[in-house]
Amino acid sequence: MSGHSKWATIKRQKAVVDAKKGKTFTQLSRAIIVAVRNGIPDPSGNFQLRTAIEKAKAAGIPNDNIERAIAKGAGTFNDGSIFESIRYEGYGCGGVAIIVEAFTDNRNRTAADLRVAFSKNGGNLGETGCVSWMFEQKAVCVVTGVKDEDKLLEASLEGGAETYEMVDAGVSEVFTDISNLENLSQTLKTAGFTVSDAEWRWLPSNYVEIVDSEQARSLFKLIDTLETLDDVQNVTANFEMSEQLMDLGV
Repeated sequence: MSGHSKWATIKRQKAVVDAKKGKTFTQLSRAIIVAVRNGIPDPSGNFQLRTAIEKAKAAGIPNDNIERAIAKGAGTFNDGSIFESIRYEGYGCGGVAIIVEAFTDNRNRTAADLRVAFSKNGGNLGETGCVSWMFEQKAVCVVTGVKDEDKLLEASLEGGAETYEMVDAGVSEVFTDISNLENLSQTLKTAGFTVSDAEWRWLPSNYVEIVDSEQARSLFKLIDTLETLDDVQNVTANFEMSEQLMDLGV
């Protein structure tokens, strides 16, 4: 098994910035709505919904807000908003490919906000499909407190994992097909491992190396600007850079 999680490493390395900003209540609530739309409103039978609810509770979102989001997703609470999932694609400075996943009730507003964010930070919003061919969507379980890598490997294989990587002290990311996420997560938990996160992720097939400090700053500013937009659920890019440049994003 081999690893391929440079983007995840990048996101961890700029975790201080992310922690200061955080996901808004709106973004986390919309993740719940998406999960219900993709499955059923019962978390016991909807793994994506269970995961979204866990993240919402960890962020301190009140139960009333969570229940309202579930009702919106199920169509039993109508506030006049009709949401849809949309994927946007574009380029950052240096030709870095960027995928933006959004959930919006006004695609014109969202596209306009994204276009401004890209153009003001050295990038440009492109057409759907312009960069997604450079990525592959996979499911990943983040496992913490790993003490026995051989045991992790055994459990990962049993759960149908394709690859895994030790990305930090005691922290591993285990990858699988997107349809196998729940099975892998449950298998790892049954084996005694702590799964701190389970998600779908776009993995780049190639990377653009950033060596210029100004480009690094521009890229971090673009990604942070995109992630603060309420309509945006997730941002993925295919860049890599030195630890020294990475510190500019903190």
